[in-house]
Amino acid sequence: MTIPAKDDLCSIRELAERFGVTARTLRFYEQKGLLKPARRGATRLYTAADRARLELILRGRRVGFSLEDIREMLEIEQLDHGSRAHMELALERMRERVSVLERQRDDIDSALSELHAGCRWLEERLADREPPEDIKRRARAFEALAAARLTQWAASPPD
Repeated sequence: MTIPAKDDLCSIRELAERFGVTARTLRFYEQKGLLKPARRGATRLYTAADRARLELILRGRRVGFSLEDIREMLEIEQLDHGSRAHMELALERMRERVSVLERQRDDIDSALSELHAGCRWLEERLADREPPEDIKRRARAFEALAAARLTQWAASPPD
């Protein structure tokens, strides 16, 4: 394996920081065969292709794919050289996953719709609790009148 130009490479620390993961996560993905960094001694060197693979891995994890599912998707390029049965199995698994994700999207859309309706209902209830401006104005006038009379009452000597 030839090592690309230094500008195209990054260290495990740089890659981890760039993607917001730990170095341990990257080593785990390497152990599972999902990433295959070049080596210079004991140093792992990640290429642009490794970065692209990591982005796909993380995206797959976010939407619920298992590492095995992700591995199969990453190996699609090599499926051209595989058997028809292997390709059909991969297609079937992908279609199943698409179906699961579409059901999840429908569930999420439904939950969001219910939450938005709940927010609107609460906003209306809160708005109903706020008195109109004319009532607030009258209440301030009454408070001022009551305060003036109390002040008069407190200031006048007892009979």
